Amino acid sequence: MVFLSEKEDISLVLCGEAGQGIQTVEAILAHAIKQSGYHIFSTKEYMSRVRGGQNSTEIRISSHRVASYVNRIDILLALSSGAIKHLEDRISGDTLIIGDPEHLKTVKEEGIFQEHGLNTDNFIEIPLMESAQEIGGLIFANVIAAGFISSILNIPKEIFDGLISDMFTRKGAQILENDLKAGEAGYQIGRELMESKSEIIQVSLSGQSEVRDELLMNGTDAVGFGCLAGKCRFMSSYPMTPSTPLQSFLASNAHEFEMIYEQAEDEIAAINMALGASYAGARSIVATSGSGFALMGEAVGLAGMIETPLVIYIAQRPGPAVGLPTRTSQEDLNLALYSGPGEFPRIIFAPGKLEDAFILTQKAFNLAEKYQIPVFILTDQYFVDCYYNLSSLPLEDVENENYLVKTAPDYQRYLITHDGITPQGIPGYGDGLVVVDSDEHDEEGHITENLDLRTQMVDKRLKKLEQIKEDVVSPELVGPENYQELVVGWGSTYWPIREALENLLQRNEEKKISFLHFKQVYPFHKSVAEYLERAEDVIIFENNAQGQLANLIKLETGFEIQERVLKYNGMPFSVEEVEENLKRFTSIENVDTSGAEEVSK
Repeated sequence: MVFLSEKEDISLVLCGEAGQGIQTVEAILAHAIKQSGYHIFSTKEYMSRVRGGQNSTEIRISSHRVASYVNRIDILLALSSGAIKHLEDRISGDTLIIGDPEHLKTVKEEGIFQEHGLNTDNFIEIPLMESAQEIGGLIFANVIAAGFISSILNIPKEIFDGLISDMFTRKGAQILENDLKAGEAGYQIGRELMESKSEIIQVSLSGQSEVRDELLMNGTDAVGFGCLAGKCRFMSSYPMTPSTPLQSFLASNAHEFEMIYEQAEDEIAAINMALGASYAGARSIVATSGSGFALMGEAVGLAGMIETPLVIYIAQRPGPAVGLPTRTSQEDLNLALYSGPGEFPRIIFAPGKLEDAFILTQKAFNLAEKYQIPVFILTDQYFVDCYYNLSSLPLEDVENENYLVKTAPDYQRYLITHDGITPQGIPGYGDGLVVVDSDEHDEEGHITENLDLRTQMVDKRLKKLEQIKEDVVSPELVGPENYQELVVGWGSTYWPIREALENLLQRNEEKKISFLHFKQVYPFHKSVAEYLERAEDVIIFENNAQGQLANLIKLETGFEIQERVLKYNGMPFSVEEVEENLKRFTSIENVDTSGAEEVSK
């Protein structure tokens, strides 16, 4: 058997215990791979613990663009004794398993993976622990591992050393020297392996020089840059996985971009601080996850009543309550849609590409201020943690508008207008008094119990929906306009569905099937019903148990999607399982979908 031969897309998985430095290996490899001209995609799955358990990171190294999670493993670097058992469902006879003799010992002795078609050629022992101890301790094993992988992927040593210097110089000369030694040890082990195993390990990836200058970022970075582009000036939040990285991003950039970041004592305080800043004229955002957002419901209603702009970022994870804190889901669409007492308009975005995350976040601040409403951005753990390279962000699409007005002496904060939108004044800007009240109020902002006026104010707020629908982002259609079958997805399912569909169509070019991706999930674009009704068959993929978007589509358009692929075990869809389900639903024959997982229907 020859491993990796003629592969233009390699799936490398690193697996070990929390605390072993897997993220360090990922960070080194990700940048080394891109600087070597290869395209890269990286995602991780990890347990909610500081040490122990089993965590893994998948890195796809490719000669072409990749942005999706795949189930297959071409190379498994096992950094712990439990790594192989943890990933056994993804291992096949084509998997090359590399690890320290101590980590591979139990598995090889028990022979428990013969059922997967593995034999002795599948296992490569490298002296990670011994080499690390010689350098100065087990702490250097992760850098040795990174050097080893870089060596067999033909990553130039000077690129690797430069990254090690950038990463560890701040820790002192002695630590940097030992890390460079660790990298050299890893490279040497890799060279020796490739020489001794040249007949069974052959890497044939091809790099592209232009990739080196491209951006490498994750979902958090894209949303964060969108906040900066949208002129966000205030963030208050309480840390909660997986929204915390966005808080760290904005806090670290706050000084340079004239922002204020405040870590509040809890979620209730956080959202009310953000509303206070917005009342004063600062574009504001609050970030949280599902169970943290549950505490914010009353303040969402406050934003609706006082008609104050606010961007609300929800990084989804499985619930109820704290659920699976470090896993992924699309379970909070209903929570965002129906949050807050009473009836008032809102907008909900759900980006699926990094470019979308950037421009939709920037747009969210404009629309929140234009319509004086809460605007939601829904991401999830998978989306915010995955990295891939892209040529650029759509900076040319950034356009900020200022909707704040200078108040006159007779200014009325809630003046009833033909479109429900009252020009927004802020305290101290002009001669008017800006009065807001969480109770029902008159046009000046003073509390009222006049029932006729109450009806007028509800109508005023809801009338904004007519204008909002003119600003709705249309869903993206991937594929021919004359499709017979239509695949539907939203948010982070974008790339797995798109890649799976492209794979299938390469094998059956005559098939008329397209993919409709929702990047705005409320309110819907007017074209949605037409897209759905044009298809003979519609299939939807969602990371929740009830088909929340499918149910919303039926509520809003009357169209019922019968065929639903629903996954809610905390993991994202892999390309293979999307292919398997598309094959079943669309009767595409002769498709190799080995490695696909079984999904609840």
